[in-house]
Amino acid sequence: YCIIEVNARLSRSSALASKATGYPLAYVATKLSLGRDLVTLRNSVTRTTTACFEPSLDYCVLKMPRWDLKKFSRVSKNLGSSMLSVGEVMAIGRTFEEVMQKACRMVNPSLDGLEGRDSGLIVDEDEVSLEDQLKTPTDTRLFAVQAALEDGWSVDKVYELTKIDKWFLSKLKNIATMRHACREKSLDELVSKNPFDRLRTLKMAGFSDRQIARYCNAPDGAMGESRVRTLRKAYGVVPVVKQIDTLAAEFPAQTNYLYMTYSGDSDDIPESAYTTHLAPLGGDLSSEAGAPRSPSVVAFEQRKPVAAHTIEDAKERGVMVLGCGAYCIGSSVEFDWCAVSAARQLRRDGFKSIIVNYNPETVSTDYDESDRLYFEELTLERVLDIYEREGASGIVVSVGGQIPNNLAGPLTDFGAKILGTSARDIERAEDRRQFSDMLDGMGLQQPAWSVLKNKDDAIQFARDVGFPVLVRPSFVLSGAAMRVAADETQ
Repeated sequence: YCIIEVNARLSRSSALASKATGYPLAYVATKLSLGRDLVTLRNSVTRTTTACFEPSLDYCVLKMPRWDLKKFSRVSKNLGSSMLSVGEVMAIGRTFEEVMQKACRMVNPSLDGLEGRDSGLIVDEDEVSLEDQLKTPTDTRLFAVQAALEDGWSVDKVYELTKIDKWFLSKLKNIATMRHACREKSLDELVSKNPFDRLRTLKMAGFSDRQIARYCNAPDGAMGESRVRTLRKAYGVVPVVKQIDTLAAEFPAQTNYLYMTYSGDSDDIPESAYTTHLAPLGGDLSSEAGAPRSPSVVAFEQRKPVAAHTIEDAKERGVMVLGCGAYCIGSSVEFDWCAVSAARQLRRDGFKSIIVNYNPETVSTDYDESDRLYFEELTLERVLDIYEREGASGIVVSVGGQIPNNLAGPLTDFGAKILGTSARDIERAEDRRQFSDMLDGMGLQQPAWSVLKNKDDAIQFARDVGFPVLVRPSFVLSGAAMRVAADETQ
């Protein structure tokens, strides 16, 4: 056996349980071991009640493991009772459908939500039948289950093959049913009747703007996502901010531990005086689909982001720090240290610090490490939601690793202010061709390389330069999708 990585830490399950409930288990246990009792200890969230209580939740929490089994060529993908995950995520919301889709986006940033074949994670059915994929627990069985439900398989049939509780399967079936209904309409048709109810229902079930755009044949990429975003905001479909309060709102909470959801009508915290509205990509897209143009909508859309004119203004508005997301092989606690160090320095300098992260193992998701903690996705949609809601003076993307770095360009396109290295320079360093052009301009030597898009070109290049060769995509960290090939077969 080889030790790949060792982290000096306690059980991550206890950390997750503490952050899922807002009840600090390690803190309370330490105080008890020192002779204190539960009655005299204060609830660190309400700061008025005692620690002698059982947490009561008015929200749903889902833990999803992150596996890196694909980095090993001869490792079985089958799951059992032994620990195989290298990290985990924690999604918070008000419905199971919402947290399931959130968790999928958290654990794999390339996913738009929970999908079957569209996820690209289903094993080739010519090699392993869908039925066999359902019978065997693997790291991708969830997506095989969703593919079966999208194909019209009944909950009972899937249950017989998987033995997954029917309650959970019925919730996954809801996602598949809503996806099917959404795909039958264009975006204009979707909002032609009861637009608020339709859009809000989809958002309450965890569907992202990018998913809705793709299902309704909106323009590809950021333009389609921007159009859906603009439409739903024009119809008043925006997320609300809720607190983790441990007592289901029975007592006032004074915590800065927050999440966002569409299953609510009011915020638990007052709106920032600097709340802004970013212009959509390509100008005003809402009028194309007949979105309402009431005076209140026009007034809201005219609230353009106002730059911080003074340092005191910037301090009050605050700075967002994007965390590292789920741990994986090659990307671990070092990025969490960077994010926490950045947040601590901001606070020492008098800036309001706002951390966004969803990894319960990290110190950055301890709510006393920042002025506001959003336990949320690191997606373009959600980061923009928080940026607009807080009216932050800028976003730090450089301390969280690859996930925040990849958001720098899209955030800049939407008008968000990136602090530190510009999005243009990040792209120039990440993109192989742009980086090579920069080295050529500086007169620096570099190994032979080429951008290749098919197998034949790759084999020919390898023959020209000789084996071994390094195969690696752009915009990745820690060896993701990277291989060293020693011959043509590899």
